[in-house]
Amino acid sequence: MDAAGPRGGGAGSDHQAASAPKAKPRRATAKPARLVFPFSAIVGQDEMKLALLIAAVDPAVGGVMVFGDRGTGKSTTVRALAALLPPMKAIAGCPFSCDPAKPAQLCDACRASTRRVVVTVPVPVVDLPLGATEDRVTGALDIEQALAEGRKAFEPGLLARAHRGFLYIDEVNLLEDHLVDLLLDVAASGENVVEREGISIRHPARFVLIGSGNPEEGELRPQLTDRFGLAVEVRTPKDLPTRIEVVKRRDAFDRDSKRFVAAWTKEEAATRKRILAARRLLPKVQVPDATLEAAAQLCLALGTDGLRGELTLVRTARALAALDGDATVTVAHLRRVAAPALRHRLRRDPL
Repeated sequence: MDAAGPRGGGAGSDHQAASAPKAKPRRATAKPARLVFPFSAIVGQDEMKLALLIAAVDPAVGGVMVFGDRGTGKSTTVRALAALLPPMKAIAGCPFSCDPAKPAQLCDACRASTRRVVVTVPVPVVDLPLGATEDRVTGALDIEQALAEGRKAFEPGLLARAHRGFLYIDEVNLLEDHLVDLLLDVAASGENVVEREGISIRHPARFVLIGSGNPEEGELRPQLTDRFGLAVEVRTPKDLPTRIEVVKRRDAFDRDSKRFVAAWTKEEAATRKRILAARRLLPKVQVPDATLEAAAQLCLALGTDGLRGELTLVRTARALAALDGDATVTVAHLRRVAAPALRHRLRRDPL
């Protein structure tokens, strides 16, 4: 039944519809935010949690690759971190969530705007599915509209949505080669360029790349492996108490999510406060020459390819020092992050 009368009611129903007072438009009710498992409640997986915290403090580290067994909480941990992070400031209406505090990194539309309204938005976490087309990832240009109206009509893609946030790829080792090449270009430049029929659109695309996968299902291309700042390994816990605690917490969350999340509010707030304090301290953290020399000696002894290993190791150790509240990077900081920063950069001898 329609609100104005039965369907197909003829002239009578038309008259009723014309004479009936107009109904007030209903206000759209916002859907409640989906609860995610608290980051602080995740049992074990200390190396993965630390790597994600470091990437949250300093995105220049270069992202995190997580390899390990199925069902070990890889995707759960990534989404838990995103829910934990404090919201960020962005320009209202911008599809790329441009940062008003960084004019040099604004998109063309925000740069040309004279009135910029600043809003607070959550940090984006965007999933890149394995079957995604290139247009869905980079965005699509409407060629007909551009030719007819002389206006660039652009539909932003996943890279636009992930700007200033996280781009998460599950089973990253199964990603198609052309998408791998595309991600390599964007990760290196921090900018996404879409070109169709002589028309070009470019926009900022700086994000923390998070990839997960099972090494038994396929190797990751060396070019993409090298682009990840940190690589961590996740294993199924072998001790009985840890396994029992994992099951207990997950079962409690599934049975009553609100109550479980509320029970971890204090720990989540403390971790969020720690991240914010580390971000403020990061520019002031000093790296002595002796620490730099130790990092270079370690990479030289291990035979790492290129110099990206030293850079990543130093940046990671600096972010770790900021998380710990230390103003100086020491060899102890290097030692704690050496494995995730260098394990995927070691030369492999097939013999």
